[in-house]
Amino acid sequence: MIGRLRGTLISKIPPLILIDVQGVGYEVEAPMSTFYQLPELEQEVTLHTHLIVREDAQFLCGFATESERHMFRNLIRVNGVGAKLALGILSGMGADDFALAIQQDDVKSLTRLPGVGKKTAERLIIEMRDKIEQWQQDDTTMQVQTEPRAANSALDAAGEAVSALTSLGYKPQEASKMVRMVATSGLNSEEIIREALKSSLSG
Repeated sequence: MIGRLRGTLISKIPPLILIDVQGVGYEVEAPMSTFYQLPELEQEVTLHTHLIVREDAQFLCGFATESERHMFRNLIRVNGVGAKLALGILSGMGADDFALAIQQDDVKSLTRLPGVGKKTAERLIIEMRDKIEQWQQDDTTMQVQTEPRAANSALDAAGEAVSALTSLGYKPQEASKMVRMVATSGLNSEEIIREALKSSLSG
């Protein structure tokens, strides 16, 4: 089991991160909450990881904090929730907001997430309620060092944002609409994604 990676950040194109660890490139899938905390390219980064092993594939999921990884592991134990959906949930809400939605039985907010229908939302509330209480007692966190990001061109940033939202489970037309509703001028792709997700959840 690969539990942690520390190396040089080579690429970050949501939802994929590439980290060079002593000459070996590790491709990691991560929620947007982790992307928001990444340093610039060629900087050192540390991620807490979870290895997914299936009959047809193996892939790593990476998280900025141990607390977030703990939430992910609880999510994939819920019936009908796989790794992709769990990453999508944490991208759309973040661990703290998700915990609040569970505690408040907020089905409406949960169903705004890609891939989460009413039945899945109700199942999440039922199966995660006790786990949320335990998760909140775990205050072990790791903050990824952040540095100012260089701005992308507006067109490239918007295109990357649409691509990332599609990877997270949104339909292409829906992703494009979400991005168009955001004032993208001066924002990089990660900031556009953050604002688009925020707008979608509050709409």
